[in-house]
Amino acid sequence: MGGCLPPTPPEDIFQQMKGLAMRERLYLYDTTLRDGQQTQGVQFSVLEKLQIAQALDALGVDYIEGGWPGANPTDSDFFTARPQTRATITAFGMTKRVGRSAENDDVLAAVLDAATPAVCLVGKTHEFHVTTALGVTLEENRAAIAQSMAHLAARGREALFDAEHFFDGYRANPAYALDCLRAALDAGARWLVLCDTNGGTLPAEVGRVVAEVIASGIPGDRLGIHCHDDTGNAVACSLAAVDAGARQIQGTLNGLGERCGNANLTSLIPTLMLKSPYVDRFEIGVTPEALAGLLKTSRMLDDILNRVPLRAAAYVGASAFAHKAGLHASAILKDPSTYEHIAPELVGNERIIPMSNQAGQSNLRARLVAAGLQVAPKDPRLGRILEVVKQREDQGYAYDGAQASFELLARRELDLCPRFFEVKRYRVTVERRKNKYDQMVSLSEAVVVVKIGDRKMLSVSESMDETGTDRGPVNALAKALGKDLGPYQAMIDDMKLVDFKVRITMGGTEAVTRVIIDSEDSAGRRWSTVGVSANIVDASFEALLDAIQWKLIRDVKEGGL
Repeated sequence: MGGCLPPTPPEDIFQQMKGLAMRERLYLYDTTLRDGQQTQGVQFSVLEKLQIAQALDALGVDYIEGGWPGANPTDSDFFTARPQTRATITAFGMTKRVGRSAENDDVLAAVLDAATPAVCLVGKTHEFHVTTALGVTLEENRAAIAQSMAHLAARGREALFDAEHFFDGYRANPAYALDCLRAALDAGARWLVLCDTNGGTLPAEVGRVVAEVIASGIPGDRLGIHCHDDTGNAVACSLAAVDAGARQIQGTLNGLGERCGNANLTSLIPTLMLKSPYVDRFEIGVTPEALAGLLKTSRMLDDILNRVPLRAAAYVGASAFAHKAGLHASAILKDPSTYEHIAPELVGNERIIPMSNQAGQSNLRARLVAAGLQVAPKDPRLGRILEVVKQREDQGYAYDGAQASFELLARRELDLCPRFFEVKRYRVTVERRKNKYDQMVSLSEAVVVVKIGDRKMLSVSESMDETGTDRGPVNALAKALGKDLGPYQAMIDDMKLVDFKVRITMGGTEAVTRVIIDSEDSAGRRWSTVGVSANIVDASFEALLDAIQWKLIRDVKEGGL
C-alpha cells in the first residue's frame, strides 16, 4: 500500500534492455549440485545431477559446479558422464595440504583428474580456522593457497579460490585475509570468491568489506560472492556485493544449501534482469526466453526432490501473484501494475485471484476472467456463486487454496461444466495380512465403476507400488479411476498427484475432514482441488474427481474440441 511508482509495463522491459549499451557483465555460478546437495535430506543420483546440469545450462548460468571428484562415487561418476554444455563445468576441491607438494597431493590430484575446464578450491582465510582447525601457521596456509592456484594455472585450468569464512576472517584480521586473496591472485587465480560461510554477515557489512577489498588493490572483476542464508539475507548480501563491485554471484536453485540454504538464484536472476539499477548497469547470460521458463526449472528441481514448492517463494511461488483482498482484485482488473511489481508471465508464473468467504464481486469477476469465463457485471448468477462459496466454506470447504475446485463450482452454477463421465459407484477395502517375509502389511484395493455415454466400465487397482510398499486407499482409488476413461484416457495419462493435505475442521466424533490435492501435468500446469466429508476417503475422492474434471476441461478447450 506504499507510494511506489508502478512497474514498467512488461512489453517495454526487454525492449529497454536491448537498447542498453556498455553494460557490465555479471557471471552466475551455480553450486546446486555441490553445495545444494549439502541440504539435509537431499542426495542426488547421477541421472538427477545430469538432468539438473542440463536445465541450468538451458537457463543460462555461466558456471555449473558439479561436485567434489573423489569425495564420493556419485560426484566422480557425474564428471565421467558430464554433458556437453555452454556453461563451464567446474570441479570443487580444497587447496593442497601443508607438508606435501601440490603435485603429490592425492586429494588435489583426484579433482584435477576430472579434467574440467575450471576448478574451484576452498581455502582458509580466517586465522582462527588456520591455527585451530588446520593446526598450521599463517604463512604455511598462505603458501598452500598460492602453490595450489599456481598448480591449476600451470595445467591450463581456470582457477577459482573459495575464500572460506572470509568475512569472519576479515573482521578478525583484515591484513591476513587480504594476504590470502593476494596470494591466490598473484599465483594465477581468475576468481577470488568471498564466502560468508556461516551466513551471519549482514548486507551493509558485506558491501563495506567488498568495497574495502577493491580499495586495497584487488580488482572487482576478479571477485565473486558466496552467501549463506542463515539470517535470511543471502540474496540481499549478494546484491550488496555486486553494488560494491563484485562481478560473480554464486548461488543455488531454490536456495538449496546446508543449514538455511544459499543465495537463491530463482530470486537473484529476475531481480538482476528486471529491477533497476541492475538491469540498467549489468547483463547476465540468461535470455528473456529462458527467464520465462524459470518457474518450470524451479518446479523441476522440487519434483526431483519430491517436495512441495514453497508457495510464498519470490517470483516463482504459487502465491507470488495471488490477490485475495477485494480491494486488490478490483484494482488488478483495471491495471495489474497496481499490486504487481512485475508481470508474472516474465518468469513463467501466473496471476491468481483466490476465492474465499471474504470475497466480493471484484474477486469473483477477476477469477472468472482468468478461467476464461465471461459473465456480465450485473448477471444475477454472480451473486449466486458468491452465496454458494460462502455456504460451502461454512461446511468446511476452502477455495482460497483450491482454485480448480472453485472454477468447477462456478462452471456448474453457470451451466458451463461438461459432464465427461459419471461415477456410478466405488468401493475401497483395506486388508492386513502377512507377506512372503512373514511381515504384517496393509493392502488397499479399490473398485470404481464409471459411465461414459451408454457404456459402463469397471476398474480395479491395488495400492501396492512396484517396490512392494503400500501407498494407501486414496492411491488405490486414484489408480483405479485413472485406469480407463475411454476416449479421455490419453488426456489424464500425464497427470500426477504431487501433494495431498488433510485438515480436520471440527473436533470430536463429528469431525469433518478437508482434503486438498495438488496435481500437475507434463505441460507444467499445477492445480489444486478440495473435498470435504466426515469420511477421509470420500473427501479425497471428491478432490480427485475435481482434479480430473479440471484437467479434461483444459485439454478439451486447448484441443479445440
